[in-house]
Amino acid sequence: MGRLDKRLVGLLVLAAVPPAVEGLVLDVVGFRAAEGLAPQVSAVWPYDTYHDLRWLLVYHDSWLTFAIGLVALILFRALLTTGLVALAWPRQLPRPSLRWLLRRNLVLSAVITAVVSPWASLSIAASVVALSWLLFASLLPLFLLAPFLQRAAVVRSWWRGLPSIELVGWSLLNFVVLTVAGGVTWVVPIGWTGPVSAVAGLANGLLWQRTVAAALLPRRPVKWSRVPVAPLAVLLAFVVPVVVQPLLQLLPGTSPKGRALVLDRPLPADVRHAVIFVDGHGSTYDGRPAVDPNVQEFSYRGMDPQGRPLPYSARDTYKSIATSVGLLATQVDLLHRRTGRPVALVGQSEGSMVSRTYLADHPHPAVDTLAMFSPLINAGRAYYPPVGASEGWGIAAGWELRILFGAVNAVAHSGSGPEEPFIRSLLDNAPFYRNDMMCPVPGVRIVAFLPTTTATEAPPGEFTRVPVFEMPAVHGGLLATPVVQEHLLNFLEGESVSQPEGGYTQLQEFSAAWQAPPLALSLNPVWRAEHLPDPAFTGKVCQSG
Repeated sequence: MGRLDKRLVGLLVLAAVPPAVEGLVLDVVGFRAAEGLAPQVSAVWPYDTYHDLRWLLVYHDSWLTFAIGLVALILFRALLTTGLVALAWPRQLPRPSLRWLLRRNLVLSAVITAVVSPWASLSIAASVVALSWLLFASLLPLFLLAPFLQRAAVVRSWWRGLPSIELVGWSLLNFVVLTVAGGVTWVVPIGWTGPVSAVAGLANGLLWQRTVAAALLPRRPVKWSRVPVAPLAVLLAFVVPVVVQPLLQLLPGTSPKGRALVLDRPLPADVRHAVIFVDGHGSTYDGRPAVDPNVQEFSYRGMDPQGRPLPYSARDTYKSIATSVGLLATQVDLLHRRTGRPVALVGQSEGSMVSRTYLADHPHPAVDTLAMFSPLINAGRAYYPPVGASEGWGIAAGWELRILFGAVNAVAHSGSGPEEPFIRSLLDNAPFYRNDMMCPVPGVRIVAFLPTTTATEAPPGEFTRVPVFEMPAVHGGLLATPVVQEHLLNFLEGESVSQPEGGYTQLQEFSAAWQAPPLALSLNPVWRAEHLPDPAFTGKVCQSG
C-alpha cells in the first residue's frame, strides 16, 4: 500500500508541476488571454498535443525555429507521457521497461503530432477570422479521436477495435475538466493561474490513472477487434471541416432571407436615413434594386455609369477590405447626393468589417449610423506571411492552412482560402481589428448585434465599448430573427438599442481553453505596434498608445 501511495503521489506531482509552471510564467508576463491553456500541459492525449501545437504554430518566426520547436515538443511530450504512463500503470499487471515505454511514446508522439496538427492549424485560422464554426471544426475531430488515442500509449494494437464506453466517458470528462479549469484561470486574480493550473494537473493525473487502467483492463471484450477503426476515425475526422459549416446553416435563424427586411420592403416613415446594406463573405447580389428608393445593396463590384450597384458573385466578396472600403466610399457619396439624406450603414459579417473600417479610414460626414451584425470580434489574433515569404511569424501554420483548405476546396469548390485578399486584410491590419473595431466613433451611433457563438470567438475580457444586442444564434443568423428586425428598425428610427445577454461572459471564459494563444502585437514587425496596448495582455480594448 505504501508503494502504491508513493506511485500515486509521484503521478500527481508529475501531472501538476508542468501546468503550474506554465501558469506561473503566463502570470509573470501578464499574458491573460492565454491563461486558459496552462491546465492542458499534462492532459491526456490528444489534448496535450493540441496544446503544444497551438503554441508552436503561433510562436515561430522561421522554418528553422519551427523545426527546432517541433522536435523539442515531440521529445518533451514523449518524456512526460512515458513518466505519466509508468506511474499510472495498474499494479496487477506487469509493466514494460521504461526504455520500451520511452521508445513507444517517442514514435507515438510524432504520429499523434501529425494527426492533430491539421486541427491545431484550423484553430489558428479561427483566431485570424474569429469564426466559431472554424473553432468547432478544430475541436470535433479531437472528440472523435480522443478515445482511440488514449489507448495508444499502452495498447500495442491500439488502432484496431472500438474503444470501450469507459474510455469514451473518461475522454469526455477530460474535456470538461480542461474547459472548466481554463475558465477558472481567467476568473481568479492574477497570481492564481499557477495554483489553479496545478489543481487541474492533479485532475489530469487521476484521469491518466483511470484511462490507462481502462485501456489495459477493459471490462468487456473489445468490439471489432480485427478492424482498423482508428485509421478510419482519422479519415472521418478530415470530413469535419467540409460538413460543419453547411450543417450550421441548417440551424434555426440562419436563413439569408433576413436581408429582405432591408431590401424587400419600404423603410418606416420615421426612418430619415438612406440605408446601404453591406452583406457578408460569400454573399451574392443579382442587381435587383431595393423596394425603397432610399435603400441600396452594397456592391462588391462597384457602381454602373448610372450610379446603380452592379450585380456581384460570391468571389467578388473575397477582395481586400481596403478595396471594398473604396467602393463603399463611392457608393455612400452617390447615394447621399441623390437622396439628400444622412446615410446609415447596415453591415453583416464581412460587411461589418468593411463598414467599420470605412468609418476609420474614409468617413463621410453624412454617415452617422452603423448597425453591425455578426462582426468578427477580435480578429487577427494570429499571423502567417504571404506566399513567397521565406520567414515570418506563423510561416508553417500558413502553409499547413493552404494545404488543408486546398484539399477542402477540391471538394467544395468555394475558391475561398487563407490567401484571399479579405483574409490578408485581417492579418495585415490586426492591431485595428483587435483593439479598435468595437470602439465608438465620434458623431456616429453604433450598435453591434451579436450571436451567442461570438462569445466563443474571442478571449475573455473586454471586447466592446459600443452598445451590443446579444441573442442565441449562430454567425450570420440574427438578421433573420423577427425580434432583431424590430430592434434594427427601432435603431434606424433613432432609438437606443442595447441588450447584453446573461451568461455571455461566462461562455467567453469557458471557451478560452480551446482558442490558440494570440500573437503579441509587439512581436510582429508587420504590424508596427511595438508601443500599442495589447488586449491579450490588458484585457481591454480601445486603448490608445
